[in-house]
Amino acid sequence: MSDRDATQREMTRTDSTVRDETSAPAADDQTARDVRDSEREDVDDSFLPDSRMETLRDQWADVQAGFVDDPRSAVQRAQELVRNLVDELTQTFARERETLEGQWDRGGQADTETLRLTLQRYRSFFDRLLQT
Repeated sequence: MSDRDATQREMTRTDSTVRDETSAPAADDQTARDVRDSEREDVDDSFLPDSRMETLRDQWADVQAGFVDDPRSAVQRAQELVRNLVDELTQTFARERETLEGQWDRGGQADTETLRLTLQRYRSFFDRLLQT
């Protein structure tokens, strides 16, 4: 069994344990609903929309095709494309992190269910970052 499998199994046990411990009504039902709704929206693992990724792939293909005629220019374009993509992803990661923080960091008002769902979102975000 890999470390990742063990970690996933432990997280599942933690999720069910927390679920069992939260039989009382949520202190902030709207927060819990917001987290659940955003959790459902997190089906796609990509950080950029498909149309944006397709545009970037097309731009990369143009860079590669241009290498034959002007290698220096192709490398400069590649550098710019990568720099812009890193900047765009950095902004996307920051927005995602801020969204996650906003879901639970409400001055101690988050109930256990909200925290459990937020932890699942953090885990998903963390796994997506590791895949990048």
